[in-house]
Amino acid sequence: MSASIQGTHLVGGISRGWTPVRPIHRHNPPFLRAGRCLSQALRCQGASTAAETIAKARVVRDGGTRDASMHHLETERFSALDRVSILSEALPYLQRFRGKTVVIKYGGAAMKDPTLKAGVVADLVLLATVGIRPVLVHGGGPEINIWLTKLGIEPNFKNGLRVTDEATMDVVEMVLGGRVNKSLVTLIQQSGGRAVGLCGKDSDIILARQMVEKEIGFVGEVTGVRSDLIKTLVADDYIPVVASVASNGAGQALNVNADTAAGEIAAALQAEKLILMTDVAGILHDRNDPSSIYRVLTLRGCAELVGQGIIAGGMIPKVDCCIRSLSQGVRATHIIDGRQKHSLLMELLTDEGVGTMITG
Repeated sequence: MSASIQGTHLVGGISRGWTPVRPIHRHNPPFLRAGRCLSQALRCQGASTAAETIAKARVVRDGGTRDASMHHLETERFSALDRVSILSEALPYLQRFRGKTVVIKYGGAAMKDPTLKAGVVADLVLLATVGIRPVLVHGGGPEINIWLTKLGIEPNFKNGLRVTDEATMDVVEMVLGGRVNKSLVTLIQQSGGRAVGLCGKDSDIILARQMVEKEIGFVGEVTGVRSDLIKTLVADDYIPVVASVASNGAGQALNVNADTAAGEIAAALQAEKLILMTDVAGILHDRNDPSSIYRVLTLRGCAELVGQGIIAGGMIPKVDCCIRSLSQGVRATHIIDGRQKHSLLMELLTDEGVGTMITG
């Protein structure tokens, strides 16, 4: 395997290997315990309590074979020196990302499952609480299909793109900018966060040009992002929630890919990270084997995997989105499984993460 795929990369002073590793499965009890422990740590008011809980999360994740009750007893017996040491280990993440903007594209199963949705929202609020600045960009394809069907309009796709005639565009704008967007804002606020819902068409935040294929209708390619409004909200400690509907600059709404919209927003904000929440574990060496996940890839490594046919199908546009973001100044991009509870926290705030990180 090429050196651009295999090796070691330092992230915040912490090593993360590039070789395929044993995955932390969605139903893996150690992973779930680790996620819960990390979530609990960030909710704690006392630093020492948080340090103990984070340590518990990491021990469970790294080993996963010892009884959870034993970890509880061990954390109760931690000395002051232990607490300081553990907090010191956790600090690089919190220090490095405090005040940094992280753009998260949200969609897939994590959006359809109410329990997963509540968990993602809670994790967003936790990140904001510890000083990280999340920006949420969302799609909502399944919800659009539901409402099209209710209105007697048959959902239609061509080459993976939604055929968006005038009636369909009205539904897309209504569902994404209204129902889906405002439900997310409400959930964030019910979880103790402060959120503002936006549509990419608002103030021409997301600009796009209509694609030349006339038969697909009002589908756009993102051409630019006006980020001033988002920056203002982030600076005032709000979580912007942005629906992936763009403007052509003359008042016409365009349906755009949510991954692309998130990537361009991340670039415009010069975000620390772009995180794409998907329905797969990450980039896999064998798409039928979740244990073959690549933890970290460089741009060169991605190109090699595309050439080998390992990165293929629907993963190609996601990787292209990551590469474009990196080329425009985003520090790192991540592809993670939104079906895993607390995958967002685990990817950002633990040594190994749970998905694939792509770096420049």
